[in-house]
Formats: sequence, structure tokens, C-alpha cells
Amino acid sequence: MRKSGLGRGLDSLIPGGDNGVSAGSIYMIPVGNIEPNPRQPRVRMDPGEMAELTISVREYGVLQPLIVTKGNGSDQFILIAGERRLMASREAGLEFVPAIVREASEQQFLEIALVENVQRADLSPLEAAEAYRQLTEDFGLSHDEVADKVGKSRTAVTNTLRLLKLPETVLKALAEDKITEGHARALLGLLTPQSQANALQTVLRNELNVRQTEELVRRLSGQKEPSKPRPELPPEMLAVEQRLRDQLGTKVSLNPSRKGGTMVIHYYSEEELDVLVNRILGNEE
Repeated sequence: MRKSGLGRGLDSLIPGGDNGVSAGSIYMIPVGNIEPNPRQPRVRMDPGEMAELTISVREYGVLQPLIVTKGNGSDQFILIAGERRLMASREAGLEFVPAIVREASEQQFLEIALVENVQRADLSPLEAAEAYRQLTEDFGLSHDEVADKVGKSRTAVTNTLRLLKLPETVLKALAEDKITEGHARALLGLLTPQSQANALQTVLRNELNVRQTEELVRRLSGQKEPSKPRPELPPEMLAVEQRLRDQLGTKVSLNPSRKGGTMVIHYYSEEELDVLVNRILGNEE
């Protein structure tokens, strides 16, 4: 292991250890001595992006150090963050890669990899949901604690976790990009896995967009048709509606009238209602 200079990055998220490696030091480590992160949340890699990264690594080298921890052998290491860079380095034929060595718990293996991917928007909704599930179920973190670690709102974390309640057919369609996260969230409005799976087939067969899927779910749920069609909102009102949806993490509908109007906020579980109430009243920490 050859020592290089100093550097900063995700290493600031986990402490340096007592393994003789100084904090912030970058070492050149043999590529073959690094094992994959056992808690890597990302499952799929885009072949085109990987090809571009491999070309860049072959030409310029690895510009951002990997983060690793000591493995079982004296010269063995386990990857914490930098999976794409490590894969590209192997493909490019590099013998050594720059890395920062840190001590890390099993929970930190997941946390650091998750933060790195979330910051780069590299995770699919299902990959993020599975990582959040591991943090809550395997390590006992609350939704608030997960949100704080990944830089998301608690509502966003809760809504993403709810995706895992969908039946396998819907999850498969989402994983294969046949539907979007918006479609999947709309289908959560149906009460049974069978009704969700049946609605999915209608969505796929008719190539419904998210709004049309929400309307389908509303009809299947037995909700009454509105007495009048919703008037088309002016652009500035649509912008406000979208800001509310983004902020609250759920469907929000503005219905203006000649004197004021109404705002409808949709929720799909008691837990989500509690999250929305606390968020609106400013009770979130």
C-alpha cells in the first residue's frame, strides 16, 4: 500500500481508526485487494454510463479516492464507497487506485454508500427503499434519523418505504422502468395487492400517465365523480400546486372558485397522515 497526499470527501462522515493510517491520508491500493461493499444499496448499473466512466478512468485515472476499511487479511480491504470507480478501474486495467482507509461498522457500510449514491441521484426508488428498510429494520433507525442521514425529509423517506408494500408484479414493473415512482405511489391508494396488480395491467395496456393512473385508482376505490370537471388552472396556480406536492410529498389539488377555493391534501395511511399533520404544523424537528 503506497501513501499519497491528503484529501477530503465522504471520509469526513466516518472516523479515522487506530490502524496506523493517519486521518485524511490517501493510499494507492492494489485493485485486486479490494472486496465489494456487502451493504451496497445499488443493484443496477447503467452500461452506457459505466462505459463512459471506464474511458475517463483509463485516460485520466481515478480523480476521487475510494473509501475502504481493513479486511480480514493484512493487505485486504473492503469497499465502503466508490463502487462505480472500482469497477471502472478494473475494466480499464488499473493496478492501483487511490483510497482513504477508515474503520467502519456494518451500519456505516450502508450509510456511507447510501449517502454517496443519494447525493449523486444514482439510486432507483426501489434501491433507496430497500436501503431505508435496512436502516430501519436491521439497525433500528427511525424515519427521522434516516431522513437526517440521507438529507431527505421524513415524508420522502416514509413515502419511499411505502413502495415496498406493493405486490411483486408492481415492484417488477417499477424496477424495469415500465412505470414511474408516481404511478407506483398512485397504486398504493388501492387496498389489496390483487386490485393493485389488476390496475397495473390497465396502466400498462393503456399507457396511462400518472394523473390518469390517479384517476383510475379513484374510480376503482369507489369515489364519486366530481359534479363538474376541474377547470384548467393558470400556470402560476399549477406551479403553486406542484410546489405543495414537492414539499409535502403527496398529491395536492387546488380547486379555485369565484370566492377563494379549496385545497385537497391526499394521504394513504394513518402514518402518512401523522407525518403530514406534523409537517404542516411545524412539529418536525
